[in-house]
Amino acid sequence: MTAAQAGRSEARSSAVMAVGTLLSRVLGFLRQLLLVYALGLGSTVTDTFVNANNLPNLIFLLVAGGVFNTVLVPQILKASRAPDRGADYISRLLTLGVVVTFVLTGLVTIGAPIVMRLTTSDYSAQQLALATVFAYWCLPQIFFYGLYALLTQVLNAHGAFGPAMWAPLVNNIVAIAGLGMFIWIFGTNAANPHTIESWGTPQTLLVAGASTVGVVIQTAMLFIPVGRLGLGLRPKFGWRGVGLGAAARIGIWTLATTAVGQLTFLYLMKIASQPGAVREQLRQAGNPSWQFIPGNTVLEMASQLYLLPHSIIALSLATVLFNRMTAASQAGDRRGVRIALSQGLRTMAVATVFSALALFALAAPLGRFFSGGSATDGVMLAQTLSILALSTPFLSANFMMSRVFYSYEDAKTPFKVQVWLGILNVVGATVIQFLPARYIIFAIATLYTVGNILSVVLSGAYLRRKLGNLDGVTVARSYIRMGYAALGAAVAGGLAVWLLGGLSSRGFIWSSSFAALLSIIVIGVAMLLVYLALLRIFGVTELRDLLRPIMGRLTGRRGAAPSPAQPAHDAGAPAGYEGAAGYEAAAYDDAAHGYEGGGYDGAPHGYEAGAYEGAAYESTPYEGAAHGYGSTGYDDSGYDVPDYGYAEETARSREPVYALRESAPTLSDDTGIIPRISGQFDPSMYRARPGSSRQEPLPGRRTYQGPPGRNPHFRDL
Repeated sequence: MTAAQAGRSEARSSAVMAVGTLLSRVLGFLRQLLLVYALGLGSTVTDTFVNANNLPNLIFLLVAGGVFNTVLVPQILKASRAPDRGADYISRLLTLGVVVTFVLTGLVTIGAPIVMRLTTSDYSAQQLALATVFAYWCLPQIFFYGLYALLTQVLNAHGAFGPAMWAPLVNNIVAIAGLGMFIWIFGTNAANPHTIESWGTPQTLLVAGASTVGVVIQTAMLFIPVGRLGLGLRPKFGWRGVGLGAAARIGIWTLATTAVGQLTFLYLMKIASQPGAVREQLRQAGNPSWQFIPGNTVLEMASQLYLLPHSIIALSLATVLFNRMTAASQAGDRRGVRIALSQGLRTMAVATVFSALALFALAAPLGRFFSGGSATDGVMLAQTLSILALSTPFLSANFMMSRVFYSYEDAKTPFKVQVWLGILNVVGATVIQFLPARYIIFAIATLYTVGNILSVVLSGAYLRRKLGNLDGVTVARSYIRMGYAALGAAVAGGLAVWLLGGLSSRGFIWSSSFAALLSIIVIGVAMLLVYLALLRIFGVTELRDLLRPIMGRLTGRRGAAPSPAQPAHDAGAPAGYEGAAGYEAAAYDDAAHGYEGGGYDGAPHGYEAGAYEGAAYESTPYEGAAHGYGSTGYDDSGYDVPDYGYAEETARSREPVYALRESAPTLSDDTGIIPRISGQFDPSMYRARPGSSRQEPLPGRRTYQGPPGRNPHFRDL
């Protein structure tokens, strides 16, 4: 195959994976939309189901997810280059993983009543009974999430990335079919209100049963491509001496970060369940004020909406620039790291600053459309979204900053950030629980926003200690120019919303879901055009950097060659376990579950700097969050990021950039997990043979998820 043919093949593969990711997101939103139309956005039944259906992801991440992705993934990658392609070793790891998740799932499912009591607040006996029934149906998903994560990593280690990108589509389709059948048989909540009293086993089967069946089928689909690898995998016991203990010690800080984040979010989820319990008590007492109390489903839907720009733009861009940061950090080039960080912050701001103000301006029609047909619920959703939307740039900025720590193999600093955010969330949630029920969800949304801002302040302070000057003046000027442009577009959009009756219950926007959707499309497009025009007037050059990879994909062009400042990292995704608890491709894609981004993105929930950011994992059952996002489906070759002098400086003197001190200590360990490297640093170590999936990992870079043969963190055997 010629180089040109290989390039076209890689471009097609990247496009196929990108389409799979996009479809997962679209179907995930459709699934969530059907859920609120079927059960209602402000319904006690919906809140109860969402609580139960979120638990499998949270529990897996808390207990086993960190172990799987911090310990098992490096081992699978290492074993895949053995003479037997890792068949024996991977068989043992898979057996261990299956046993661990099976035991965990069994214990948690048996203890479902206790689990629901611990994760909910003030539920009545009737509501707790329904929550427990939902939990019995949903908690078995833990086992299949674990198996899915393991199979995905086996496929990725052998260069097969497509199946894990497309399998979540089936999950969504099954859930959508179940919800569609529910609406066909029992009607929407607007036409036939669904309450605890009217709920029965048939409804549970179509909602909770379909959700679990979708996860089962999604996992089962991966057995086909795994079988085609020809590894001959089979159950194998005997795990002594496989090196898991040493690997676990290496990832101790990422494991700790994840644990703090998940425990914090579980506590927040418990407090968020309190308004739903109060609302149900008022409803049963015949008090009409119950309609004006938002529950945790409102918070989750608002989270999904405001996380969408972050998951589409920020995660993919951070994935790309992480490679440059890693190359510069390993070469001891702090200036190169600063340049990559500055470029990333400014480029992603083109999208996130506009998205923040656009979501704020369009909160009314968005709330009406995603409310499930209830204008009252739509108002509460719009209010919650308005609070969250303005913190979007901070969420993405902190995500980009956290890439710097991981590029230096520093997982301890993100843990420190996480601890501070955990303290904020626990103290804040403890105070919030004493507020009137109708204000609790709004207060939690405010807490998320404050957490996003605080995370940037903390990360910035730690980065200044590590890098010195962060090019703050240049970044601030860019944000100010983009802010003015976005503000102009938001003013125009807000005026249009006002003219269409967005501030009146009798206005056009609130008249129907179709009117709201039409308003979103028309006003949104107009705002975008105004924003682009103002960016041009204000001379914001970062727009070109953001659009170049998109236009390259549309035209089938690969983009310009990388500059000398990035010697061989021309494509691929980052290593490391970046993340917020929502790691996007390993096993938790919100789009796959129908709650894309809602409820599980690290930053809003206080664990943005944790171990599972979307950059490492794109499009497998848990995206989000929380959330988190971005590697397997993204090809960084399209991002031709300017070097702003980095290339010229490197061309003048490569020795300071590519040399390590002879006195530097040898990086090694007794387990062989970290290969020995000392003395002179060779840039060719970053190069890999095209098409090769048997490569030797360089220190600390162990979780590459991108196209085979292009991993900048591996060297040829």
